[in-house]
Amino acid sequence: MAASTALAAPAGANAATTAATAGATATIGRPNRALLQRQLDAVHAAGMPGAFAEVRDGRRTVRLATGVADIETGAPVRPGMRHRIGSISKTFVATTMVQLAAEHRVALDAPIGRYLRHGLLPADLAREVTVRMLLNHTSGIGDYDTELLTSPQDLIDLGRTTYRPEELVRIGAGAGSTNAPGAAWSYSNTNYVLAALIIEHLTGHSYRWEIYRRILRPLHLRHTTFEGADPDIHGPHMHAYVPWPPDGALRDFTRYNMSWAYGAGEMVSTAADVNTFFRALLGGRLLSTHWLAEMKVTVPVDPGQTGAGGYGLGLATATLPCGIFWGHDGGTIGHQTISLHSEDGRVQVTYAHNMAYYQNSPNELHPIDAALVQFLTTALCGSTPAGSATRTAPPDLQRSLPDLRRAAAATTAVR
Repeated sequence: MAASTALAAPAGANAATTAATAGATATIGRPNRALLQRQLDAVHAAGMPGAFAEVRDGRRTVRLATGVADIETGAPVRPGMRHRIGSISKTFVATTMVQLAAEHRVALDAPIGRYLRHGLLPADLAREVTVRMLLNHTSGIGDYDTELLTSPQDLIDLGRTTYRPEELVRIGAGAGSTNAPGAAWSYSNTNYVLAALIIEHLTGHSYRWEIYRRILRPLHLRHTTFEGADPDIHGPHMHAYVPWPPDGALRDFTRYNMSWAYGAGEMVSTAADVNTFFRALLGGRLLSTHWLAEMKVTVPVDPGQTGAGGYGLGLATATLPCGIFWGHDGGTIGHQTISLHSEDGRVQVTYAHNMAYYQNSPNELHPIDAALVQFLTTALCGSTPAGSATRTAPPDLQRSLPDLRRAAAATTAVR
């Protein structure tokens, strides 16, 4: 998610930065359904098999779909379909952890070794990494999925294997540190597996149950579930595709064991449920003003790169022509999702599509992504002057989406 460098100024020992939103209030007119549908259709025309989205502005909601959910049957995409939301799960985990902090059951700046089983991590990491560093990805702990996904065959094997979270932590810790604890931002799924384990240690319940009772049940998110080792998405959904070497024919990864994601990204949801969650979070229904502000204290994703983004506690920022938005994106094997929201949660878009690893280059914008960013910009900003969105938004937005950017960088692994 993108944030201009003006949003962040160093503050504190962990180089945390607070997003300043003065003068950058997101605004939008009534969603133009016809224009949004044309732009979503352009994503399909650029090569995406199928996509859906829900756009909200206050009380007005527009639900859209394009393309096919299943390339074999030609079944169309429907807006209310379930979808693997990947790392958007991190925002649910972070919200639960911050609720526990508000209850004085965990200290965000305490070492994680205080809340984990002895011996799970090397002693130096257990002592030096804090809970906050897990949630804002400054722990420096290696990312286990870079070890698990190095070839096309790994994509197949991953979905046939059941992992325990402790095993994922050991793989990530064994991958080597990316930086000293607190010194820099480095996205790592291992952080959120550890966060889930801490929630379980603190509560005596599974992290899934805590999210259910604290978030899903109160908000009536009836279509949001945890997939785990069950390879099936229950309910209407798009299939999940990856262009397969050597000819790029689409391979179906719909049935997939998601135990490898755990607290980092195993949730299934709908666009409506995700929008409801973020509106409740940003609108103050899940956290007090003080603790929501804690979630919004960001670190720079890349201090040397304008527009590279800011990341808080499971929340990231994106700068578009009409203002600053908050949210997250998520990528799994064949399913990708983006969810962005105005600071008060009034203006929202959650978008999902059914093909991953399609980018040709980590540095050049794919036609699918160019069309996608145009759609997102219109969804959040309304009808902007011709050329303004494509001139300013795509490079910043694309650089700042952690999972989509990682998918682009990892494309060579499946070619």
